Amino acid sequence: MLELSRREMLRSASCGFGYLALSALCGQKTKASGSAVPASLTTRAPQLRARAKRVIFLCMSGGPAQLDTFDYKPQTGKKKHPGSVFNFAQHGESGLWISELLPETAKHADKLCVLNGMHADITNHAQSFLQLHTGDRLRPRPSLGSWILYGLGTENQKVPGFISLYPKKPSVYSSAFLPPVYEGTPIGLNTTNMSTATIGNIQSNHLPTPVKRRQLDFVQAMNREHATLRPDDTRLDAVIQSMELGFRMQMAAPELLDLSQETKSTLERYRVGQGKTAGTCRDSDFGRQCLLARRFAEAGVRFIEVNHGSWDQHKNHRADLTANCESTDAPIAALLEDLEQRGLLEETVVVWGGEFGRPGLVPETKKDETGHNARGFTFWMAGGGIKRGLAYGKTDPTGARAVEGKVHFRDLHATILHQLGLQHDQLTFHQGNREFRLTGTEGGNVVHDIIA
Repeated sequence: MLELSRREMLRSASCGFGYLALSALCGQKTKASGSAVPASLTTRAPQLRARAKRVIFLCMSGGPAQLDTFDYKPQTGKKKHPGSVFNFAQHGESGLWISELLPETAKHADKLCVLNGMHADITNHAQSFLQLHTGDRLRPRPSLGSWILYGLGTENQKVPGFISLYPKKPSVYSSAFLPPVYEGTPIGLNTTNMSTATIGNIQSNHLPTPVKRRQLDFVQAMNREHATLRPDDTRLDAVIQSMELGFRMQMAAPELLDLSQETKSTLERYRVGQGKTAGTCRDSDFGRQCLLARRFAEAGVRFIEVNHGSWDQHKNHRADLTANCESTDAPIAALLEDLEQRGLLEETVVVWGGEFGRPGLVPETKKDETGHNARGFTFWMAGGGIKRGLAYGKTDPTGARAVEGKVHFRDLHATILHQLGLQHDQLTFHQGNREFRLTGTEGGNVVHDIIA
């Protein structure tokens, strides 16, 4: 009887197609295991000269109404047209136009770089929100925070390198096909009471710390022995690293989350516990989130996302927009003030915006309903080597579409990575015989005009 090995059988059967498939799988495995960046949170040197060390993303999901916040559109000509329905004024030495709804943020006008020429590909919330976070509007992809953690590692081995506060959905902190060690840590999932939100399973008093260390060492010894048999299993590697991080977090994380150390005046400036619920606006305790973001930035967290998801005001536009601005205005101003005073703003890229904007209303009409607009909307950036007191880009006279200084999400991503010292076209990961990157096959353009 002729004895055949499995490889010989695959080579001879079905004209060799079975062996061809095996060869492809082996080749894919080899390439994946040969990734240039190890699955580790160890700090890595940036590819370029970095202007910033971290990012705070103030995510305003739902589609903020740009014409009533930062993109002033007064009535021009004899015929009434869609535009701003709230009053605007110029602020700071830069003279940036900012809505009456944001009086506290307006005090920091000279810190802001307002991007009025933003545009995206689609006006559906789910797809555009996904593209904002991952660069892809259809398929699961690693989020911006995961790509940054993959490229740079983290500064503090005692806390997560990527934290998402009050996230709306897992896609905002997912590592997708990147090694799981780059997954974000959610704190206070959407609808959770932020005053009690914490990182789960890091505190226990059942054993003294030295005994817990010995217990973990024993478990990790078995894990590492198990890992030698599965050298390409990134999930197993992530479990090993997460258990070590969990042990280190036992002391550091609870202290960071404890706001009792903050003064009464600080809690008041951030409006901690003073969230508002009205119409589409839901209380996210945004002030607590912003204060935690400052504390995480001080602790060396690489990417921090702060979420307020209530901007989808299709009806009752004026009242609901007012409530959303009241909920976020003072906390953002306090965050910018503290970052500046503590010397953190110049090394932190602060980004504000949502998945798209909204069309304008005609001031004199009683209509109070708005829709979605992805053809032209507003973001702003501050710190991290970004120009101050600048309005960059324009929409047409009715705010319907971006016409100058157009910035796509891919360009925004490329610019953020650039400020952190990462080249968007070089930060890649091999998966399924393809090289993936945050800015996709289309690529992005670094917006050099807004870099100081």
